[in-house]
Amino acid sequence: MANVIDITGLPPERVTFAPSPLAELGAALHALSEPGHHPGLHGWVTSTAAGLKTDLADRLSEADFLWRSSRSDILLPARPGATLAEELDAMDAIDDERFVAAAFEITCTGRYGLPTPSPLVDPDERARVQEMAAARGPRQAAFTDRMLTDPDGLRVWLRRLFEDCEDAFFGDVWRRVGIQLAADARHKTDLLRHKGLAETLAATSAALSLEEAQDGGGVRIVVDKLASGRTTAFASAADPGVTFIPTSFGWPHLLFIHAPGWRPVLQYPVAGPELPAPAALELVRHRLEALGHPMRMQLCRTLARGAHTTGELATTFGVTPPEVSRHIAVLKKAGLIRTRRRGRYVLHQLDLQVVARLGSDFLEGVLR
Repeated sequence: MANVIDITGLPPERVTFAPSPLAELGAALHALSEPGHHPGLHGWVTSTAAGLKTDLADRLSEADFLWRSSRSDILLPARPGATLAEELDAMDAIDDERFVAAAFEITCTGRYGLPTPSPLVDPDERARVQEMAAARGPRQAAFTDRMLTDPDGLRVWLRRLFEDCEDAFFGDVWRRVGIQLAADARHKTDLLRHKGLAETLAATSAALSLEEAQDGGGVRIVVDKLASGRTTAFASAADPGVTFIPTSFGWPHLLFIHAPGWRPVLQYPVAGPELPAPAALELVRHRLEALGHPMRMQLCRTLARGAHTTGELATTFGVTPPEVSRHIAVLKKAGLIRTRRRGRYVLHQLDLQVVARLGSDFLEGVLR
């Protein structure tokens, strides 16, 4: 699958790294709504949820479709501000049609990457949004109806909700993590200036890379995700460029905004010693396919218990050495076994650490 941002002809200064209070609040709200995605935040989620007043918890539940399954684009500003209030002011400046379309594009359209009319002005889109909201339950259906009938009133309600979150818990969170995120953004900016974009992307996430076409076909940022997305750094005619936003709550997610007409934004988790480097999705697929054959599963069972030669394995399973060699080659190419030489013998053994990580690599991949 292709997840790309075409940056051909983009000046380097148009690639920006900056922390965002609003984006970090969105990440924190997502962690509260989906704690299973973030086992490392279990302690914070438990204590924060326990400290929420009933009224605030109810209002967060009412609007959580904006951040539960994914994050609405309105929560990831292309031009991050210094404070949450500043970013909420910028959010208030978005016109109603664009705001409502963005609010529903994740959960109520199913056509994120395509130009979509606003449900405020297009009756077919309005009917589609209401139908999809109804399928998600009465709470989202009621919220959707309020947004469609009184967008101004609900936007005031939503801003108040975010301000109450800042008073209740996020103010303390931002004072704790904001300095770290600002330092990471400065480091990436310096790296971009002195080492270039390719090295900066590699330092940002192992799931990001830079591709330059050999035939002069352009330059693009590639995002290794299962979901497909394609956009250009010039998608926003008024503000071309790409914005990178660090987050301390994000792992394992790597969010990619690529809606038509919006400046591309990527929110990436700040690296830490406790966070494993993400495995390439193609490698995870190869490993799962390699384990899908019953003979290779049996070989793994034996190789998990110790090192064996091809001849030993052939005798054990009653097959020819060439057949064993073919299966071993597949497992080795997938990085599932280690091979060493002892005299004239070649010994194969299952890499237990790699296999132990396969489940978490797969989960990280589908959640990325």
